[in-house]
Amino acid sequence: MSYAFDPELAPWIATIPQLSIADVQQVRRNEAELFARAEKYEPPVPVETRDITVPGPRGAPEVQVRIFAPADRDGDLPGLVYFHGGGFVIGSVDMSQDDTAAIAAEVGAVVLSVEYRLAPEHPFPAGLEDFYAALTWTASHTADLGIAPDRLAVGGESAGAGLAAAVSLLARDRGGPALCFQLLGIPDLDDRLATPSMRAFADTPIWNRPNAELSWDFYLGKGVRGTDGVSPYAAPARAEDLTGLPPAYINTCEFDPLRDEGLNYAQRLIQAGVATELHHYPGTFHGSTRIKEAGVSKRMRADRLDAVRRALHPTG
Repeated sequence: MSYAFDPELAPWIATIPQLSIADVQQVRRNEAELFARAEKYEPPVPVETRDITVPGPRGAPEVQVRIFAPADRDGDLPGLVYFHGGGFVIGSVDMSQDDTAAIAAEVGAVVLSVEYRLAPEHPFPAGLEDFYAALTWTASHTADLGIAPDRLAVGGESAGAGLAAAVSLLARDRGGPALCFQLLGIPDLDDRLATPSMRAFADTPIWNRPNAELSWDFYLGKGVRGTDGVSPYAAPARAEDLTGLPPAYINTCEFDPLRDEGLNYAQRLIQAGVATELHHYPGTFHGSTRIKEAGVSKRMRADRLDAVRRALHPTG
């Protein structure tokens, strides 16, 4: 298909490597090489970064967490537990470091980026339970971390946003921790792969239907996606009741197979009485913010940081 990409994005399309997650190990090696060459984000204020481990789910390994916080903070700050993207099978805290450092520096927050177990080696619910373990540990250590206990949020991008939506459901249903916000960037929410955008976009850059099929097969196990009985904690679009969830920010891209599930989830949150802010960006594709020079990428980044800032600092 031909796509009406944003004019500032279109010239870069040919330079984007064709991504297939069929060979997970090779993609992980390629990802590490790409990250090593990428231009690093320089925060406008000093940011302290440290790596720790926290107790994992019962019977599972400890969870690695990277903490970002403004170096010159005064008093407690809001906290955000963050999950990177990567279709449940690739990605790392390194890959998402620009986003997490920017939230710490430009929003003024303590950000805990979680290195969760990846599929196919660790299928659902391993990664989700890692996230929940990190979240509950954070909630019980807010004083040590300098986090205001009533300003704790979760967030992520792509599969990480799907996991953030899932852990918001899990926290509600397990009776805590209390969350003030969920940041859902281009979220991956539905294993059924039945939306118009998912059916149409089989050859879009970075993410497309073939990768989505592989991703869900790796995460759920082959032959499971789209069948009855898939947990809403795996695919939050399946959740029947969205009441009582924290306020949300969702953004979507026009030429992204995940577009419609993000739009649908935002609409359902609104109908359930959840305060939800939705931004949709014409001419964009999944991961197009990597083209930082484009005006639409700058707008997406600014809108996202502004939404997080308003949610975590509601009094200004």
